[in-house]
Parts: sequence; C-alpha cells; structure tokens
Amino acid sequence: MKRIAIYAGSFDPITNGHIDILRGSFNFAEKIVVAIGIHPGKTPLFTFEERAELIHAVVEEAFSNRANHIEVIAFNTLLVEKAREIGASLLIRGLRNGTDFDYEMQLAGMNSAMAPDVQTVFLPASVSVRAITATLVRQIASMGGDVSHFVPEVVVRALNKKSTC
Repeated sequence: MKRIAIYAGSFDPITNGHIDILRGSFNFAEKIVVAIGIHPGKTPLFTFEERAELIHAVVEEAFSNRANHIEVIAFNTLLVEKAREIGASLLIRGLRNGTDFDYEMQLAGMNSAMAPDVQTVFLPASVSVRAITATLVRQIASMGGDVSHFVPEVVVRALNKKSTC
C-alpha cells in the first residue's frame, strides 16, 4: 500500500524551508500532498492558484524525478478530515525551534484525539533554513530586500512582480 503524507500550510510563498521539509518527507511517504490552507478571514499575498503554480514550478525544479509524487490541493476543513478524505496516514510538520515544537505538540495531541489512525511526523528543519518564514520573506520583499537566499528563483520573480503591481 502506498503511504500518503499530507504537508499543510499557507505556502505564501513556498520557501527553501518548505522544500527542505518536503525533501525529508520522502523518507516516510511515497506520495506527498501539499495542502494549501484557505482561510476566509485572511488575505494572502498570493492567490491559491498562484501559490499552487509556484509550488508546481518549484517541485519540478527541486524534485524532477519525484515531481509526479507530489500533489497540490486546497483545504478549508480540519486537517485530519482532509487527511482521511485523501487517504493520508501521515501529517508532516516542520519544526524550526522550541516554540514550533510546543505549538505542534498541542496540535498533534488534538489531531490524535480526533483521528488516532493519522500519525503526526515532526521533521526538524535543516540548520541552513531554520530561520526562514514565509512572513519574513514577504516583509523583506515588500521593503525591496533580497530574498534570493530564502526562496527559489521562480518565487523571487513572483515576489518582484507583486511589488511592482
């Protein structure tokens, strides 16, 4: 049976940190579903369609031999509900620091209570990407800063295009 993992987030935009976690996810799953959370109360910089397009472009470049093992979807339900709907048995969660760990442990406990058949897997971010957050990338880019160390080139171009609109 193919092991399916779901990796959820806003991905606004996808960063080198996200790519690092995706890479590590293949140690646990044959298929990774990147689930972009859609929240009616939040206005992201990039639309769902733009984020999905960026993720597809990044996946093709970073995981050319495994690109067909990564799917991008939207979700606006509980993550464990979406995981069950798509047949995922693993929730992938990236950890940058102790603050992430404390929060993610709370989520994992609640998710486990709601869906004991869906296991949370924590992946520590590599040292080189540990400080990267999509929020900081957006802030730096909005002020004209160079974000090329934090995101793939296709994302740099998309951020630059957004700032000139």
